Amino acid sequence: MSYIGSLDQGTSSTRFMIFDQAGKVIGQHQLEHQQILPNAGWVEHDANEIWERTQQVIIGALKQADILGSDLAAIGITNQRETTVIWDVTTGEPLSHAIVWQDTRTTDFLATLSETEKEVIRFKTGLTIAPYFSGSKMNWFLNNVDGAKSPNIRMGTIDAWLLWNLSGGVRGGTLVTDVTNASRTLLMNLETLDWDEELLAIFGVDRSSLPIIKSSSETYALTDPHGPFGTAIPIAAILGDQQSAMVGQVCFERGESKTTYGTGNFALLNTGTEIVRSKNGLLTTVCFKFGDEPARYALEGSVAVTGSAIQWLRDQLGIISNAAETENLASTVADTAGVYFVPAFSGLFAPYWRSDARGAIVGLTRAATKAHLARAALEAICYQTRDVMDAMVADSGVPMTQMRVDGGITSNSLCMQMQADIMGIEIIRPLIGETTALGAAYAAGLAVGFWKTQDEVKAQWQQSRRWLPTSTLENREAGYKQWKKAVERTLNWAD
Repeated sequence: MSYIGSLDQGTSSTRFMIFDQAGKVIGQHQLEHQQILPNAGWVEHDANEIWERTQQVIIGALKQADILGSDLAAIGITNQRETTVIWDVTTGEPLSHAIVWQDTRTTDFLATLSETEKEVIRFKTGLTIAPYFSGSKMNWFLNNVDGAKSPNIRMGTIDAWLLWNLSGGVRGGTLVTDVTNASRTLLMNLETLDWDEELLAIFGVDRSSLPIIKSSSETYALTDPHGPFGTAIPIAAILGDQQSAMVGQVCFERGESKTTYGTGNFALLNTGTEIVRSKNGLLTTVCFKFGDEPARYALEGSVAVTGSAIQWLRDQLGIISNAAETENLASTVADTAGVYFVPAFSGLFAPYWRSDARGAIVGLTRAATKAHLARAALEAICYQTRDVMDAMVADSGVPMTQMRVDGGITSNSLCMQMQADIMGIEIIRPLIGETTALGAAYAAGLAVGFWKTQDEVKAQWQQSRRWLPTSTLENREAGYKQWKKAVERTLNWAD
């Protein structure tokens, strides 16, 4: 058994990747799924479609690699976090579309919580009160979906839905999640690493409807031989996508950090075994837990819209026909001509946490062109990242001199140079860019002995490219001051 498989279920697509001992990709297949937008602020996925895509990409990747399922030592799962599924374990059918992490429908419910309840939630979970997280989505299911209070229903994040199906589904699937995904629900106590009765009561969720919480790296179940692998393989890792990228970037030690640029943008700082409670609008979350080892924690800053801002330029405005064009278009102008774009399409995440914010383009003059807007969109990605990293430095007291990066936007050299200039630090991209999928593979491989130690995994990390800042402090701060001014214009818009 020479390989490790990684199922990477993301916001816009699902893929299966197969890695060899050196961490090299030997096969992969990826398929997109539909984004369902029934009302303003609502974002949904069809959980059945995701399960179908999962089976298809597994079969496709095995075919591309020209191997059998039995050639895999184990598989790991990494997933879009917070997106929540409700299904009936007797039929295997979802009762509703999955509610996606970007969805804001539960804003009104969260506003009804008392200040005492909010403080309990913040302290026990390390999270802020926002519709982003799964607990209020589960509450919405229970109060708005027919049959949601049946004893046969189960609720969980995407990883739990996929693990249950992969391990047999209605034929006896295993219902498990890991500490990283559970830490994003508003229902798990950071200290006990278990569902918390007081939190469950606040959201009206019954413990019996939830998966069991386990570590991020251990064998939970075997795949169903009747499923896409055609054999029984250990499912030996579950990690939320951002924590998986931390493992893929081998940020195992306290003080190490990474930023992943995807649909949204997520920065994490490993704080070791210490729970560091943020005073600057960041989240405290579980970084990973390998088997019986103590859990490692992290500070996290989340930006809702980064890569999806480029999709908006493509799909809604039509000023580019593919994402790769953004760099060429933005490079035709030297600056944004004073244009700032704040893509607060579903509110602002860290460090602002303002669900009343909405997107804005400010500073427009008659001279502004689509090239200036494209450049402003790239700048927005970089400024939002600086917002988060500045908060991280303030909370941790650790000065930042470099940042490891991964994700789709890192192939845009102009954007990464902007990032170095806006933050005044070195930006480093790894040789293996698929760090989210790689992290789940590493965690699964460590669980079954495919890789013996974390040091063995760490030795595989190699640099692909490094960007050095070229801006002056004066220019950096002047631009950032205008960005903060633009952010102010987005606030208090939605009632």
